[in-house]
Amino acid sequence: MTRTKKTGMKSRGGRVAVIGALGLASVTLAAGPAFAKGSVDITAPHTAHVGKTFTVAARGNDDASSYLRICLESRGGGQTWHRVTCGAVVDTGTDAQATARVKAAQSGVLQYRAVVYGLLSPTDGHPVRQRTSGPVTVDVR
Repeated sequence: MTRTKKTGMKSRGGRVAVIGALGLASVTLAAGPAFAKGSVDITAPHTAHVGKTFTVAARGNDDASSYLRICLESRGGGQTWHRVTCGAVVDTGTDAQATARVKAAQSGVLQYRAVVYGLLSPTDGHPVRQRTSGPVTVDVR
């Protein structure tokens, strides 16, 4: 009878250890950071001629918000970024898009980038910056 009792204790102790380890693993996995999926792409010509019009286009998505809006920003000569245009507000299931037709007024180097904003509703007045593209450079000659 003593032998049966010891075996029963060992199996119960092993069971408790396994359950404890599984519980700890699930808490550790749940506490880890969650990463949203998304992307942002921008296209612009490498060169443009003074006085001519060129197109800058952006497309982006992010699953961290209910609604999205993408905006194009520009800067020239080391200045700060300025908003050029923004696209329409769209549901998360579709890509946000923005297109700008820019007339090159003077020669120099211009940079453009796209910024994806997340919104809680289509009329949200406080959008949150979700993603920013790397800058693309247009050499105006």
